[in-house]
Amino acid sequence: MSSKTIHRVGIIGLGAIGKRVLEALQSEHLPAASYAAIDHAPHSDAFIQAHRLELFTDVQGLLAWQPDLVIECAGHGAVVNTVPTLLKAGIDVVIASIGALADHALSTALEQAAEQGQARLILVSGAIGGLDALRSARSAGLDTVVYVGRKPPRAWAGSPAEVDFDLAQISVPTTIFRGTAAEASIRFPKNANVTAAVALSGVGFEHTQVELVADPGVDKNVHEVQACGAFGELSIRLANNPLPDNPKTSWLAALSIEEAVSKQLLSLVF
Repeated sequence: MSSKTIHRVGIIGLGAIGKRVLEALQSEHLPAASYAAIDHAPHSDAFIQAHRLELFTDVQGLLAWQPDLVIECAGHGAVVNTVPTLLKAGIDVVIASIGALADHALSTALEQAAEQGQARLILVSGAIGGLDALRSARSAGLDTVVYVGRKPPRAWAGSPAEVDFDLAQISVPTTIFRGTAAEASIRFPKNANVTAAVALSGVGFEHTQVELVADPGVDKNVHEVQACGAFGELSIRLANNPLPDNPKTSWLAALSIEEAVSKQLLSLVF
């Protein structure tokens, strides 16, 4: 475990999750730390001043600021374009967009960058829980792992489902995707990162089966995992409230980032 203290925290992406994590760190975990972010969206002077933020438009600016820890909350593109550079520079990185690891070449590059910089790549569980049981069952051998994600039709806006379906007219539960976790993580990066957490804890991206459903009968984001193997059978079900300002994202996904960062701080801060 690293012995670095955390005085300077960088956040990649100030969307709904990034802002919540920033506010939680400043109010609860690291109120005395300095904060910076990479974000291309406009922010008011009042927001910047209230949160004591340095804003950068690229990873080189953030590197020059010398963060002790960086938290990625910006999507798969940010993992590709910023995380390897940070790891090589010896900076620990928490990534929320773990669906990016479905790309084997990127996953390998991240591992190599972390080794080169002697830094840690810290993955969060996102909107799903109970994965410790799935990881334990894996040691005895898993035969099948199936993940089913259900969200209200409006929560799939901006995804490939919007092209293939008239989301506003869906009146019965409708499967919008069926395939592997690898395919789901790439096609639905903003909606299905939880599939990556399931895949990494179980039988891998290519062997985890995924079904995504637009369901007008639910008002929460519902995640279900069924697994069978030598250990027996396992069922996990969570019904998560979405973030108030982002129906695509489960509130628990943001909370899982806070928990992961909090765990690091318990180990790192003296």
